[in-house]
Amino acid sequence: MAFYGRTTRREMIRKCGIGLLGSPLLALWNLEKTNSPTGSDLGSPYQGTDDQLLDEIQRAAFDFFWNEASPVTGQVKDRALAKGNDSRLMSSIAATGFGLTGLCIAHQRGYGKSADIVKRVGNTLRFVLNQMPHQHGFFYHFVDMNSGQRWEKCELSSIDSSLLLCGVLTARQYFADQEIKDLATKIYERVDWPWMLNGGSTLSMGWKPDSGFLDARWEHYCELMMIYLLAIGSPTYPVSADTWRAWSRPKISYQGINYISGNDPIFTHQYSHAWFDFRGKHDAYTNYFDNSVKATKAHKLFCLSLHDRFPDYSEDLWGISASDYVNGYTAWGGPPPQGPIDGSVVPCATGGSLPFLFDDCMRVQRTMRARFGGKVWQRYGFVDAFNPLTNWYDPDVLGIDLGITMLMAENHRTGFVWQTFMKNPEAKAAMLKAGFQSD
Repeated sequence: MAFYGRTTRREMIRKCGIGLLGSPLLALWNLEKTNSPTGSDLGSPYQGTDDQLLDEIQRAAFDFFWNEASPVTGQVKDRALAKGNDSRLMSSIAATGFGLTGLCIAHQRGYGKSADIVKRVGNTLRFVLNQMPHQHGFFYHFVDMNSGQRWEKCELSSIDSSLLLCGVLTARQYFADQEIKDLATKIYERVDWPWMLNGGSTLSMGWKPDSGFLDARWEHYCELMMIYLLAIGSPTYPVSADTWRAWSRPKISYQGINYISGNDPIFTHQYSHAWFDFRGKHDAYTNYFDNSVKATKAHKLFCLSLHDRFPDYSEDLWGISASDYVNGYTAWGGPPPQGPIDGSVVPCATGGSLPFLFDDCMRVQRTMRARFGGKVWQRYGFVDAFNPLTNWYDPDVLGIDLGITMLMAENHRTGFVWQTFMKNPEAKAAMLKAGFQSD
């Protein structure tokens, strides 16, 4: 979950979950077609194979997770300069969760020295268990990467703690090191999931020491599936499987595509799928993998429908998700239109959807790499967002956006993250309790 000032990604989504007509940037919808990139602007086609580009993307992401983290605490920065040499100290526990999984991928693929990676994972888990401030096993959304102390007045976050736990449990299953296994188990089994229910039927989004539980709850379909499955599967402090049925599943129909979705950006159809393998399975409501395929198709069609206003959107270039934009950080996407859509492109929108609609999403990844060169591709891979119509290119990358792309690229290539994470007996048990069956 990215952060600007004291606004978290989820707070941004709740505040910005309005139609585009309410946007102060509506005037940008009137950009003329003459602003479209011309033939002279186009770079040479990317010459490598799809697999070669995915490997470049993953190696660059690993470079971020390795360099922009404390080697002592293992805490990964929320964001950093795309060129590297960043001096900021704010870490995101969600980025650390993606980073732990990224270290598993890197170890498997030989991106770094085996002993060094094992040591970094051990340092991370040891710090999380013994030194990171927590309440009932949940962690603060943002912390100082060196001390682990709460950053300003951010919340204790149930979703970001879950993203961290997914990385912790992936490391537990992948590494043979017994200390890593023991540390990971203790971190997961310490979490008091019923406490986060706060007397309700759905989980709270978080808690603050000065004001208590947040009013917002995880009560409609989004990235929440991982939270409930981790909670249901807990061997120490589980919640009832009834919580799986307590959240709503609103339906959207767009250009003949019918699927479950909240009024949220496309990342909500990606995050839980990075670890939990929903392929070939369904509960009483749907096959969630197929549902994300439909959501990705609908999102592509939505972007293409904006071509007359934003001529950069095409079969070769599309995708918007919660990200940076020229004025800061925002939640945007569609359908329906959400946020100050201005023709920007967000690489992780297609990068995080690679397993769902590979050919279409990979076409965008190849286009960005070839057409815009060093404007969008730097030390850590693709910048977080860019707008070719206004010549704006984000100087930053975000750990969670690099992370979802790295993990989903690996899942498409080998299924490694799915295979590793689903070895956790708690994950299997939770899906059974939630009512999942083979298709």
